[in-house]
Amino acid sequence: MTIPAAAPRTPVVARTRAELRVARADLTGPEVAVVMTMGALHDGHATLIRQAREMADHVIVTIFLNPLQFGPKEDLSRYPRTFDTDLEICSRCGADLVFAPSPDVVYPDGDPGVRISAGPLGTVLEGQSRPGHFDGMLTVVAKLMHLTGGTSFLYGQKDAQQLLLIRRMVRDLDVPARVVSVPTVRETDGLAMSSRNTYLTPSDREVALCLSRALRAGAAAAPEGPSAIRRAARAVLVAEPLVLVDYLVLVHPTSLRDVPEWYRGEALLAVAGRVGTTRLIDNTPVLVGPGGGALDVFSDPDAAPELGMP
Repeated sequence: MTIPAAAPRTPVVARTRAELRVARADLTGPEVAVVMTMGALHDGHATLIRQAREMADHVIVTIFLNPLQFGPKEDLSRYPRTFDTDLEICSRCGADLVFAPSPDVVYPDGDPGVRISAGPLGTVLEGQSRPGHFDGMLTVVAKLMHLTGGTSFLYGQKDAQQLLLIRRMVRDLDVPARVVSVPTVRETDGLAMSSRNTYLTPSDREVALCLSRALRAGAAAAPEGPSAIRRAARAVLVAEPLVLVDYLVLVHPTSLRDVPEWYRGEALLAVAGRVGTTRLIDNTPVLVGPGGGALDVFSDPDAAPELGMP
């Protein structure tokens, strides 16, 4: 997907709640799109901002490294911090306002006593590897939705489970917001863009390409059914001994349950693995069955049927 370049503009930078309220009041158009980030912006984020610019009167970008999303074994201090470069990308892509608070602004009383629970969907796949991660993610997303007052919120398909849980939270808690999914943005060699890619050595990067190759192989086998998809993707991963695979799954897009062999329809083919010291995730939506193959995004995740699913 190609999004036309927006005219560069100098966004207002708000660091506090008071500054955000003043700057937000100046955005008078009815449609305000929000792109939430943890900083270290790359072309994937830029695509989100440009698409937001195309669909809304105003664009807000949040840059906040959320400590609630990091577990005890995850090094928060290691996460790249590149605010000046981030601001240049926001300016180039047409953001009107950048909200870049510190943790004490978002959590003025320290560790919040009340958090949003991701429920059972937050305990599988990424949730199994990162306990509590999705509770922390949903808590800050809910806070930023309220603080920014956006009408639309854009998220990348690359973080498929995160996107699903945000949609579920918005629906279950009656949040007046529209959640928009944007196709995964990839490097020219196929690697999904991620802030974590900066941790990869040149040799690690070559190994990491097996993740996207596995997804492409699986999607190519989609017309033959679930077993063929899993078999084709697994064969690519097995051929690369230097990647430590965490999971490779073909699951229903809203329940995250493994799809049975008879299943036909949209499904999520997802993979996670460790390359060197870096843990990477990737996925592709697929249409399973005759005429099937890779999709950019799901047609309507909120309406995906689960009839007959185990």
